[in-house]
Amino acid sequence: MITTITLNPAVDVRYNLDYFALDQSHRCADYQKTAGGKGLNVSRVLKILGHEIQATGFLGGGSGEFIAGELKKLDIDNRFVQIDQETRTCIAILSEGPVQTEILEAGPEIGQKYAAEFMERYVHLLKDATVICASGSLPRGLPEDYYCLLIRKAHEKKIKFILDTSGAALKKAIAHRPFLIKPNRAELEDLCGKACAGEKELVEQALALHQAGAENVVVSLGAEGAIYLNAQGAYKASVPEISCRNPVGSGDAMIAGFAHAVTNKMSLEDSLRFACACGIANAMEAETGKINCAVMDELRRQIRVVAIY
Repeated sequence: MITTITLNPAVDVRYNLDYFALDQSHRCADYQKTAGGKGLNVSRVLKILGHEIQATGFLGGGSGEFIAGELKKLDIDNRFVQIDQETRTCIAILSEGPVQTEILEAGPEIGQKYAAEFMERYVHLLKDATVICASGSLPRGLPEDYYCLLIRKAHEKKIKFILDTSGAALKKAIAHRPFLIKPNRAELEDLCGKACAGEKELVEQALALHQAGAENVVVSLGAEGAIYLNAQGAYKASVPEISCRNPVGSGDAMIAGFAHAVTNKMSLEDSLRFACACGIANAMEAETGKINCAVMDELRRQIRVVAIY
């Protein structure tokens, strides 16, 4: 059983427009509303890959009810803590280019009562978990070291903890030895406090994060592929050019790919190839957190992985 954690979920609303400009009214006939938040995107892809999922975090209000309904449709075990505030809404506007504009609500503030209730539930869920995937920002009210607490609990049960977050929450968590982290270039530069001009600098900074505690460091580079570094060395994945329909959730699909790879004991090279194929397959779909497995398998054959360090 894979456990996904989405502490700050959202109802994601996406508007697809041919043209978008500020200070104008736009009528949109092409739009989608989905259960969002990075961990829920991970959950959907893992379900497509055939895994049993237990999903947890915080849900509240009408938006929370919508997400709970979507989880039921997908046959994902809903283990969220119910709170007395409204789950946030996040809006993405896709227009020609493609250009993507996002409006992200901050979301509810989690008090000590709900934080304690979540921790109790999390410890219970660890009994059935083989891999933990924790994704996204921390909601207001939780301390910056909250992921550190979750990692420690997972270590006590010898469960691998995959973490996809950013900023102070990620910086604090690295020393607690997460199994895998996946910063993109901008997040890596923010963590290290310096720009990475080329591949050499990217590898150096990924190595610094590995030495600081992260067992596996994946740097996602979008159309340029990804770099994967651990104690065995560093590898670069080069990916095929595609027609991108919707990039939202591609990093989450990569996380799902890595969780699948861990569960199936894939080699480092095959893990990177599989995860990148999941990310690209997501970008080829209109719906967030969705992949076509046949397309993904074909992409795997086109992805080149080479040792670079």
